[in-house]
Amino acid sequence: MQLQTITLGGGCFWCTEAVFDRVRGITDVESGYCNGHVLNPSYEQVCRGDTGHAEVVRLAFDPAVIGLREILEIFFATHDPTTLNRQGNDVGTQYRSGIYVETPEQEALAREVLQELNQALKGAVSTELQPLSNYTAAEDYHQDYFARNPHQGYCAFVVGPKVAKFSKTFARFLKNGPAAS
Repeated sequence: MQLQTITLGGGCFWCTEAVFDRVRGITDVESGYCNGHVLNPSYEQVCRGDTGHAEVVRLAFDPAVIGLREILEIFFATHDPTTLNRQGNDVGTQYRSGIYVETPEQEALAREVLQELNQALKGAVSTELQPLSNYTAAEDYHQDYFARNPHQGYCAFVVGPKVAKFSKTFARFLKNGPAAS
C-alpha cells in the first residue's frame, strides 16, 4: 500500500475530521494548523487569528481505494468554498477554505478541480491552493473530537448534520457501508 497525504482546510477541523474519518480509503485523519508564520502555534493562538494559520485536517489515503479527485469532491460538498474566511458562524482567517498540496501532481489536479468548480459556481470559489507549509498537529484533545464528544453542543448541531449529509450523499464512500454514521 503506497499512501499519499493531502491537507485540507474546510472551516472547523472537528467537522472536516468527522467526515473524513468515515471515508473508505482514508487511513488516518489528523487535525492541525498550517500555512501560518508562527512555529508550533497553540489552538488559542490560532483562534486569535494573528498567526496566519488555517485549521486543517491532514489525510493519509490509499489512492488504490480512493483518488484525490474523489476526496476533493467530498471536501467541496461538505463545506462552503464560496465564503471567504468563514464557515457558518465560524469566522476568521483560520476557517478559510484551502487545499495544501505536497506534490506538483496534487497541485495540477487540485487546480483542475478548482477551475471546474469555479466555472460551475460562476467565479464564486474562494478556496486557496497553496503548497503545504509550517504544519503542526493540533493538541491531543482536538483529535477524534466528534467521536469522543458527539453530544457536545457544537458537535450535535454543527458537526453531526455535516456527517449525516456526507453519509447520505456519499454512501458509496463509507468505510462501513451505507449504514455507518
